Amino acid sequence: MIYPRRMLILAEGKFSPLRSKTANGAVAFMPERVVGVVDSTCSGTTAGAVLGYGGAIPVVASILDGLRLQPDSLLIGIAPPGGRLPNEWRGFVREALSGGLHVISGLHTLLADDAEFAGMAADHGVEIWDLRRVPEENRRVSRGNWRTRKSRTILTVGTDCKIGKMTTILRVFEEFRHRGLRSDFIGTGQTGILIRGRGVSVDAVVGDYIAGSVEHEIDRSEAEGYEYVFVEGQGALTHQGYSSVTLGLMHGTMPDAMILVHQPTRLEDDYGFPLPDLRRLIAQHEEMVNFFRPTKVVAIGLNSVGLTDEQSREAAQHIEETTGLPAVDAFRFGAARLADAVFGFLKEAPPCKYVGQFRYPGMS
Repeated sequence: MIYPRRMLILAEGKFSPLRSKTANGAVAFMPERVVGVVDSTCSGTTAGAVLGYGGAIPVVASILDGLRLQPDSLLIGIAPPGGRLPNEWRGFVREALSGGLHVISGLHTLLADDAEFAGMAADHGVEIWDLRRVPEENRRVSRGNWRTRKSRTILTVGTDCKIGKMTTILRVFEEFRHRGLRSDFIGTGQTGILIRGRGVSVDAVVGDYIAGSVEHEIDRSEAEGYEYVFVEGQGALTHQGYSSVTLGLMHGTMPDAMILVHQPTRLEDDYGFPLPDLRRLIAQHEEMVNFFRPTKVVAIGLNSVGLTDEQSREAAQHIEETTGLPAVDAFRFGAARLADAVFGFLKEAPPCKYVGQFRYPGMS
């Protein structure tokens, strides 16, 4: 497996807060390993100017310009619907391989299976890492191992897709680590896998194996001695296109606690359906797991893109008043309140091995 130390990110024509998800995740969580971004439409500026974070990481016009920054790898920095390599980007990949760069891709198009790219990689002594390639050991049906699990699992769920589930849980994970708690993070999408260095891209897994694949990753973390395992959420339970990966993740994780992620300015999904009421969504997510074991949504993580800091705080206060749960944009303001909510709940709720219909006291 490639361990990138100096990445050049390809985001040609798409480097922006909303259209370059993989690039943005690398810039946010691995800035020390990013030497530059390729996008001729905003070259000469910086990641900080384009995204609002990333500082002075330069944006350059071409792969050739990027090679002058002495990278060791090229990261494909987009996650488009369908996950296919844009045909016009094949030339960029050729340039990178010819320039002696490893290539890292989170696309559904597996670049290492492309005869031309594989041949070029071999000729130049470099590797291609397809983040969405599913390890053979992850092709398994869930065994219900949560019933004997000792580690505590925390999962992010969302009111919609592409709403900040990875960002939120990474911030809470980092806060747990900062507090000296033995914690691990499981990436379930291409960017999370890149950041952690391992994981499974659940949207590339056969449907029957989604729950089993994440269960296997949790088992591995527990075997390594981690007490708290943070699982990156995917999709949304109420999204017509991607609800299947969400439910599979929920039942594979069988979380002790969940964090619901919400963007206050987003009123409908990309099918045009209004986002449901938060209280209804909280109850819905809990019930999907409570059939098997007790769990709770313990906090709300906000994605307050488009809002000022003051507006973000006002939105958080309104959500707290509506749901009774702590709410904060962890990327802007830190994850301490979310971490307090998770840790406080888990401290009071011992691991439960109950199998069957569960009801909290007072539930009808």
